[in-house]
Amino acid sequence: MPSSSTTVISKCTIHPDQKSTLKTLKLSVSDLPMLSCQYIQKGVLLNYPPYSFEDLILFLKTSLSASLSHFPALAGRLITDQDGHVHILCNDDGIEFLEAKARHLETNTILSPIYVPDCFKEFFTFDRTLSYSGHSKPLVAVQVTELADGVFIGCTVNHAVTDGTSFWHFFNTFADVCKGAKKILNTPEFTRNTVFNSPTVLELPVDGPKATFSGEEPLRERIFHFSREAILKLKYRANNGTLLQCVEILGKQGNDRLKDVNGDANGKITPVLETVLKNNRTAEISSFQSLSAQLWRSVTRARKLAPSKVTTFRMAVNCRRRLEPQLHPYYFGNAIQSIPTLASAGDLLSRDLCWGADLLHKNVVAHDDATVRRGIKDWEREPRVFPLGNFDGASITMGSSPRFPMFDNDFGWGRPLAVRSGRANKFDGKISAFPGREGNGAVDLEVVLAPSTMVGLESDPEFMQYVSAIL
Repeated sequence: MPSSSTTVISKCTIHPDQKSTLKTLKLSVSDLPMLSCQYIQKGVLLNYPPYSFEDLILFLKTSLSASLSHFPALAGRLITDQDGHVHILCNDDGIEFLEAKARHLETNTILSPIYVPDCFKEFFTFDRTLSYSGHSKPLVAVQVTELADGVFIGCTVNHAVTDGTSFWHFFNTFADVCKGAKKILNTPEFTRNTVFNSPTVLELPVDGPKATFSGEEPLRERIFHFSREAILKLKYRANNGTLLQCVEILGKQGNDRLKDVNGDANGKITPVLETVLKNNRTAEISSFQSLSAQLWRSVTRARKLAPSKVTTFRMAVNCRRRLEPQLHPYYFGNAIQSIPTLASAGDLLSRDLCWGADLLHKNVVAHDDATVRRGIKDWEREPRVFPLGNFDGASITMGSSPRFPMFDNDFGWGRPLAVRSGRANKFDGKISAFPGREGNGAVDLEVVLAPSTMVGLESDPEFMQYVSAIL
């Protein structure tokens, strides 16, 4: 493992280059539960720029100031009014900017170990800071760390203010401004006139909520890469049983076509199978659901749970397009809900992949406008913070998304070499999904597990047959 000694050289406050026209933004039903979560920590590893690090720092500060004018809420602070409602005060107090050095580290050295080295945790600030702290701390901190042959830009953002969609909207806007964009293409929507706006008050202790997980248990973290071809094979396997039923329903097309529907000898998706998939979108188990089901099975097996033990796979979903009418695609804030899927370890492991994948699929498909609104009403009846953690030793929590545009940022000298996260919100069973750098449907899973469970997962041939080297 490379040495993890990073030195902060300087620290300052960056203010928007234009005054905010927003006054306050009330936290929504989707924002408030995140007050007990730690700040989001995500960043990109880049090659060294074609100019000095000192010039880069000046350039990034200027670009960040211009970017904040498009996202004035991020330069504010949290306030709680006399009625107990929490708001973002858009007062232009600014964000924190840090310059750091770790010139003993090279990009290949920190990307090559099997397990993610601890040095990445030092590329972010506000470590283990809960989002409630935004009452006194900046809502954003950007740390730029110089390496021997590269740069890491780490962005830490209050989770009660943004979800992953809003995080990457801001981060990629920052990159566009750095690259010379004079006008941003996608303006954030700051409206609070949505179904998530609620008069309900979340009662909190005077000194704020506590973290819902310890953060002290030993963990191993690894990036598992899945190529487009591996994902298609998983998707085919997960859909096999469902598709055979679809063919029967669609018209008794004959035994001579059944082979085509099942794929060729190598499991390749044939034109007939592709047609069936396109005509049966509600029945089709998606690529990501297929991958999630395989992970659920293999982690459960690695944990050696009793057959009667109930396991939970919790998946965050973006509600922007699930509501009727839909939210603006660039609605700023949290617009997410959590979908828990439950199964006994015995059922999950004794049945095929299709069974577990179908459970996940049906829950996701069922999460429509009515379900979103029902979840809001449930929270209003019992306001609470979001319970991050693995309380029973049998849970998996999937965060982030391979649909997030994590590699769609170029600060002026090329796309990222890799995306990495910090220490925030990590516990046994926390998974984050990233798009593969090569795109085209590839997926990277950032998997955090207890050491013994990680060894079991790495020894599971059903899982590892789909894993390949990161390109």
